[in-house]
Amino acid sequence: MDKTVDSRNFDELKALGAGRPAPAEVVHLYRQAFRDFGAQTLWSSRPVPDPSVADALAITHSLRVEGDRNARRLAERIEDACRAAL
Repeated sequence: MDKTVDSRNFDELKALGAGRPAPAEVVHLYRQAFRDFGAQTLWSSRPVPDPSVADALAITHSLRVEGDRNARRLAERIEDACRAAL
């Protein structure tokens, strides 16, 4: 099975995801991030009702920097789901 590696960097993904509605899986992970890590990790962000792919990607930095191992794992899942959506 040949698996192609996605070489787009984070900024390219955010630019592609700007204004593009997030698919259901990404929305679920986005909401999970605020539910599980809200005030302690995402203190500088506010959830939006209908996140774009770029909105979901925007919180991954805070999850990685401010969060614990579980938050970092969730950030990876969000990024993977966003890559798949783009």
